[in-house]
Amino acid sequence: MKLIYLTSRFPYPINKGDKLRSYHQIKELSKQNDIYLISLSETKIPKSSIDELYKYCKSVHIYHISLINRFFNLFKTFINNRPFQVNYFYNYKIQKKINSNISNINPDHIFCQLVRTALYVKDEHSIPKTLDYMDALSKGLERRIKISKFWQKPFVKMEWQRMKRFENLAFEFFNNHIIISSSDRNEIAHIDNKNIEIIPNGIDTNYFQKIITDKIYDLIFVGNLSYVPNIEAAKFITKKIFPLLQEKVPNIKILISGSNPSKKVLRLSNENIKVTGWVDDIRETYCSGKVFFAPMSLGSGLQNKLLEAMSLGIPCITSNLCNESLGATHMKNIIIGNSVEQYISQILNILSKPELISKIEKNGREFVNKKFSWESSNKILLEILKR
Repeated sequence: MKLIYLTSRFPYPINKGDKLRSYHQIKELSKQNDIYLISLSETKIPKSSIDELYKYCKSVHIYHISLINRFFNLFKTFINNRPFQVNYFYNYKIQKKINSNISNINPDHIFCQLVRTALYVKDEHSIPKTLDYMDALSKGLERRIKISKFWQKPFVKMEWQRMKRFENLAFEFFNNHIIISSSDRNEIAHIDNKNIEIIPNGIDTNYFQKIITDKIYDLIFVGNLSYVPNIEAAKFITKKIFPLLQEKVPNIKILISGSNPSKKVLRLSNENIKVTGWVDDIRETYCSGKVFFAPMSLGSGLQNKLLEAMSLGIPCITSNLCNESLGATHMKNIIIGNSVEQYISQILNILSKPELISKIEKNGREFVNKKFSWESSNKILLEILKR
């Protein structure tokens, strides 16, 4: 099958959740299909990253969205009633180039990742198309309203309402629809949302195996540190959790690590809390901690950070929001909390009980091994595309 795979970001390097999903989908699908990658980009892509995708793709087309276009697209949001995220990635000149790509490749199927790319194939009716919603973006925006500054709230609320409508509208452009979890599917407003098929992310459990290293930190948090839900989680750890923990454990050590740390996050460091940016081997970061702590209160979708930590045998404490997509069992393969008091109690409990750490880490890895696999997820995807 000749498959056009359209993304709003170039899939490599893997430093965001959408890149992780697209990279592994392309890698698995290329085993039985010819992949023609079309990616939008805000920045110049290094040759080494392009070469990585050429391992799996017949051709790679990258279309740069200039800074001027991005500013212009911001103003269009107030005219055409579309979400900013959709306008941001849409450009008429790029549309003509993609039309030309489709004509020249003559694909058997077109695959679009995220509703941000949906407009580019809206009017293509002769070729079967699949949309990967990935997450319910509108729900993530709705959750963000409550933590926005007063002058931001009207814009975030407007974006939420427009995104909810556009997710519903984009459903009509495609033959097939997939999403990362049932909880995200339920947030898509379309009347036929039950027809959206669930394809979770996977984890490379052969790669994410425990590395023997010193346990320097009591708690670790890993994620893209320019992403608002991760920034808020980092602030929550340092402002709400750390002061209370320090009263009980004066020498407690916490690591916050991930790509693109914002200035807000960098300022959170102190004698007990270390903040680091991109590292070459994230496994060493995970394995330097006794417990992985992800108190997420915003965002949507499946948290890959939890899959990675559990695969590495790191016991995880997280929120009920995170576990909605994961589906793990409290006190068996994960620990769930929903308040400062619960988190403090659970952290102190597990840090004082080596046997509980061993139980959660063993059960967590078995859970991820059994339920989350790129191979099994993409096998389902391939069957959908073959329809």
